[in-house]
Amino acid sequence: MPHYLLSVITPTDGQMPSPEELAEIGRKLEVFHDELQAAGAWVFAGGLHGPETATVLRPKDGDVLITDGPFAEGKEYLGGLCLIKADDLDAALDWGKRATWATTLPIEVRPFMNTAED
Repeated sequence: MPHYLLSVITPTDGQMPSPEELAEIGRKLEVFHDELQAAGAWVFAGGLHGPETATVLRPKDGDVLITDGPFAEGKEYLGGLCLIKADDLDAALDWGKRATWATTLPIEVRPFMNTAED
């Protein structure tokens, strides 16, 4: 079955939701994850710390250069991800819609090039 990546797109200039709003988002995400598991579409999901916590490793002159910070700065960053199994792109987009409703953030849906074995 094809696998898809649902990326949570987080704006860098966005305002952090209130604790009450975050609690509601957390409840909706839990329901979304439960639905994925019940449908057999669940693979993995998780949130990420901010891009300021990133470390980048680059090949350089036969060694590896390690630097702090994200590899690119932009108006948005990857705030979390969810790996799912879906029959096709339409099914993956439906899960993406549900993720958008749960997170209140844009979701990018992208298929993997190769299908992993179940």
